Amino acid sequence: MKKLLGVFGILLPLTAQPVADKAEIVAQVRATVEAQVRSATEQARTAMSDARRAMESYRDSSDSYHRGTRALDSRDYDRAVTSFDRAITAKSPRLEGAYYWKAYALGKLGKRDEALAVLATLAKEYPQSRWLNDAKVLTAELQQATGQGVSPESQSDEDLKLYAINALVNTDPDRAVPLLQKLLSEAKASPRMKERALFVLAQSPSEAARNTVSQCARGGANPDLQLRAVEYLGAFRAKESQQALAEIYAGTTDVNLKRAVLRGYRGSRDTEHLLTAAKSETNPELRREAIDALGSLQATNELTQLYAAESNFEWKERLLRAMSRGQNTAKLLEVARTDKDSRLRLAAVRSLSSSRKGLGPDDLTALYATEPEVSVRGALLDALCAQGSAAQLVEVTRKESNAELKRRAVQRLSGMKSKEATDYLIELLK
Repeated sequence: MKKLLGVFGILLPLTAQPVADKAEIVAQVRATVEAQVRSATEQARTAMSDARRAMESYRDSSDSYHRGTRALDSRDYDRAVTSFDRAITAKSPRLEGAYYWKAYALGKLGKRDEALAVLATLAKEYPQSRWLNDAKVLTAELQQATGQGVSPESQSDEDLKLYAINALVNTDPDRAVPLLQKLLSEAKASPRMKERALFVLAQSPSEAARNTVSQCARGGANPDLQLRAVEYLGAFRAKESQQALAEIYAGTTDVNLKRAVLRGYRGSRDTEHLLTAAKSETNPELRREAIDALGSLQATNELTQLYAAESNFEWKERLLRAMSRGQNTAKLLEVARTDKDSRLRLAAVRSLSSSRKGLGPDDLTALYATEPEVSVRGALLDALCAQGSAAQLVEVTRKESNAELKRRAVQRLSGMKSKEATDYLIELLK
């Protein structure tokens, strides 16, 4: 603007000058303007060139980062290191990630000291980086691999401390287990930290580790941690663990703890103690839990034994549903054929509807032929439909004299995509 005002300052007095002077002044003005235009044009070109170079640098740094991650995917770690180096040199917008992945690739190449140096640079240059948690874990892993070892006691970061202990569990369990035991007893340790420490113990084959889990399950920890320990104890599937669970169950009145023990039995496939609980438990909720667990484990003999000793209809019905989950088709067919209580025959047929193992359409039609109760025959029609047994359903419908049951059968047939069903429906229309 100032330069333009200067030009106007030259032009304004032109009207008062002689003609010769005017021509000279015009030439001067023209030269000044042309020089200013050339200068502005050059500045614009320089700015555009700088912007283009910046954009190309940005694009190149981003491309280098992506080339590096693709190289990692193809396990070409040398090429990955080169690409991440370029991204770092170009000050990539993903610079911190480039540092981390460069260290990762160097570690894969066995250059662990170089990798540790890169991670140290990342931590120093970018102390607030969101990559630091991953970098800490990678640092511990690299140190362990180089034989430097990681001292859990010296770590202040909870996750890193637990990772260090976890690394020791397999290499030096005699040292790791006492550290985990101490961690479980520390008042300042967070609930999450204690739970993860217990998990690490549960994965260890060490007898001392298992004894610690058992001790926590027996009440040597806070109630929340005790429930988790009971769960892990069941996963061991060892006789000693099953016996410990049985002692815990017998020694408590806490419903939540007993439920956790029952689930521990199920996890260890301990049908013996589940049967004991289903026989003796007075709490209906816990007894249902035990019966359902036996069903999920397909404990045929145990469920049959319970059914024979039971006189209450509701509990018998529950046992039939558990048999269905356990695919105990033989026992369900027996109840459907022989039980004097029509309600139990109905419950057995309904349970058969969801059972597939060892059940054929002929079994259902045979039951239908001898069943006197309308409600049970209706359930058998539904079971045949659920099996997709159109031919057998048509067969029993032809013989059925009960109008209500016949309508029910026709409704089921109308929803089945079957030639037998279609032919029968056309026959009825004629």
